[in-house]
Amino acid sequence: MRVTFLGTSGAVPTTERAPSALMVNRDGERLLFDCGEGTQRQMMRFGTGFAVSHVFLTHLHGDHILGLPGLVQSWDFNDREAPIAVHAPAGAGDDVRELIRVGGHRPGFPVRVHGVSAGDVVLDGDGYEVRAFAVDHRTRAVGYALVEDDRPGRFDREKAEEELGIPPGPTYGRLHRGETVELDDGRVIEPDQVVGPPRPGRRIVYTGDTRPVEETVEVADGADLLVHDATFGDDWGERAPATGHSTAREAGRIAARAGAKRLALTHVSSRYAGDASQLAREAAEAFDGECFVAEDGQTLDVPYPDEE
Repeated sequence: MRVTFLGTSGAVPTTERAPSALMVNRDGERLLFDCGEGTQRQMMRFGTGFAVSHVFLTHLHGDHILGLPGLVQSWDFNDREAPIAVHAPAGAGDDVRELIRVGGHRPGFPVRVHGVSAGDVVLDGDGYEVRAFAVDHRTRAVGYALVEDDRPGRFDREKAEEELGIPPGPTYGRLHRGETVELDDGRVIEPDQVVGPPRPGRRIVYTGDTRPVEETVEVADGADLLVHDATFGDDWGERAPATGHSTAREAGRIAARAGAKRLALTHVSSRYAGDASQLAREAAEAFDGECFVAEDGQTLDVPYPDEE
């Protein structure tokens, strides 16, 4: 699973940071989280590919959505036929449809807009779910968590072959899939005799714009990657509650409480255009895991927990 930061700025972009957008490529399936102005150009620039199946909007502030009309139009110009699903907070569907039509363009492929609420399983994919969770911003807003299913435990080939005398072949695959098998000699072998306990899948949590909230702690429990609003440093901390954002230190506290493995700080205010290292330092004082200020174009591979 690969994560590409397409836009990491706050509401005002800079020459180095575009408005919010995050691409997740899971085994070739591309999921786009937020779509700020210029997202399609960032996709070209950083080589993520355009074959997106779902777009997840955290809320409808301009720096998170203004790239959507142009992206839809470009898909149409490139003869896209496959439908695109756009997920947005419940009650925002008409606004999203109007946004897509704002330039007078009518795409020749289906654009399906779905309203989502905190607690919804927004997408039930093959081996994973995308879930919406509650955040605290100045408008209707949700965060999203991509949560993979548990994987089968490790298959103990040595025990199967040498201790139990199970001949190699399709039987191994059936046992690994959790099937009970009967051997030619009449013995019945249960999967737990040769397969270890289930292994956890991966978890990526993207908050969008938010104050620090308990719901993030809960959904990011043990997350492999938490991408959290860190608009301000301590020097502008009083602005965070007034604008519905978080400081880097607050993001670090959330990551620490959740037991996240990595914390990516994003939605960086243009006040830190010259040097955002302050944000990383302040977050690291609250969180002792891997912590960094995300940069446009930065790509991360997210390994399985047992492969790290």
